[in-house]
Amino acid sequence: MIQSNMEDVVVPIVAIVSIFVIAPIAVAYARMLWKRASDPSPRHQPEPDLVNRRLEQLQQSVEAMAIEVERISEGQRFVTKLLSERDRDALGAGGTRRDK
Repeated sequence: MIQSNMEDVVVPIVAIVSIFVIAPIAVAYARMLWKRASDPSPRHQPEPDLVNRRLEQLQQSVEAMAIEVERISEGQRFVTKLLSERDRDALGAGGTRRDK
């Protein structure tokens, strides 16, 4: 008898809490998600001047790196040329064959 009386009280309380507390919270959350998804404007747009300055700085940095890479490759070609000439002279590859 006590258990059936308890069930008669619990079921209406859960129904009332669901309808008047949980349902409005769920509806508010759904509306918030709906508004956020339908908002076409982005949250933050950087200033055009700032973007232009950053792009110019990036372009200058890339150009400076390209110049430095070209300098490095020119130095490497020079050193390779010196080493190959030195090895050729050390082996005696050029002079003895041409004399004969």
